[in-house]
Amino acid sequence: MLDLACGNGRHARLLAGLGLVVAAVDRDFEAILKLQAVPGITATQLDLEGEDWPLAGQTFEGIVVTNYLWRPRLPDVLSMLAPGGVLIYETFMIGNEAYGKPSSPAFLLRPGELREVAQAAGVREIAFEEGYTSSPKPAMRQAICAVRD
Repeated sequence: MLDLACGNGRHARLLAGLGLVVAAVDRDFEAILKLQAVPGITATQLDLEGEDWPLAGQTFEGIVVTNYLWRPRLPDVLSMLAPGGVLIYETFMIGNEAYGKPSSPAFLLRPGELREVAQAAGVREIAFEEGYTSSPKPAMRQAICAVRD
């Protein structure tokens, strides 16, 4: 299982607590340090936005990405999903600028964008949502759950 751009590891900790083996990656050295002692988690500091893709050639049975978008690597993220693997991806979308950060279009999904990227990668959509949410704070969000058949 991969928690990509894991931040403080909220999802990695949950998944490891359920007995899954989790690879947690982020560029934040301090966040990674805090995760290195957590049983079931292998935490690694990686630059996910550099020229070279540090996870090239790896596959995972599950990938979780939240509150992170780097468009140049979306196809690479989806290519790491193993057959039968599940993707859960949720982040901000256009319209979020009315509620705060992120507000740059570079970090906001276009309507239906996760759906389009998933279809192009040949993964099957299980669920898709987009639009306004009030929880945990007002925001415009987009989310997909998909599986690679």
